[in-house]
Amino acid sequence: MPLLVSRHLKPACAIIIIGRTKGYIMRGQDRKSISLLLIFAFIAGAGAQYSEGTAMAAMTITSPAFKNGDLIPSKFTCDGTDVNPALAIGNVPPEAKSVALIMDDPDAPGGMWVHWVVWNIDPQTRDIGENSVPGGAKQGVNDFRKTPYGGPCPPSGTHRYFFKLYALDVLLDLGSGTTKGALEKAMKGHVLAQAELMGKYRRK
Repeated sequence: MPLLVSRHLKPACAIIIIGRTKGYIMRGQDRKSISLLLIFAFIAGAGAQYSEGTAMAAMTITSPAFKNGDLIPSKFTCDGTDVNPALAIGNVPPEAKSVALIMDDPDAPGGMWVHWVVWNIDPQTRDIGENSVPGGAKQGVNDFRKTPYGGPCPPSGTHRYFFKLYALDVLLDLGSGTTKGALEKAMKGHVLAQAELMGKYRRK
């Protein structure tokens, strides 16, 4: 007795079509086997749907000051008060021990320019306030040769600024003179999830 499986469906959700050839009579044992196959297929399909539906949401970083891909208000640049914008963090993996944050500009004339380096942010942190750093977190040295946030200050044209968030499975033992490169080296092999927010800026 031939069994036909739809090629357009996932194996777990495949529909088994039972055919009957001429002169063949399905016996009780055959009916039992086919019934078991259908039951297993149903269970497998239901399990696959459950797994997909309950998958953990991706970690996120957003800002109330600007949307992803939009212009960063001048307040947060060298043309304004030069303070960091407020940031919101979502869906940090429950097993994370810390969170790190890097802000950089890949469009700088000399290559990547680092604006902010922060690590050991408490994984329970959901908001980073404007002009502030979460308690207990540490800041490294940016390419302005200073520790605090350094806002966008492009010499010409429109530049992109990436706020990159990393959930880590460890706390990092790094000194205050840590650079972006040293932080990335320390994070290697410990990143559980990551997210980014991009804003643009052009000086008038």
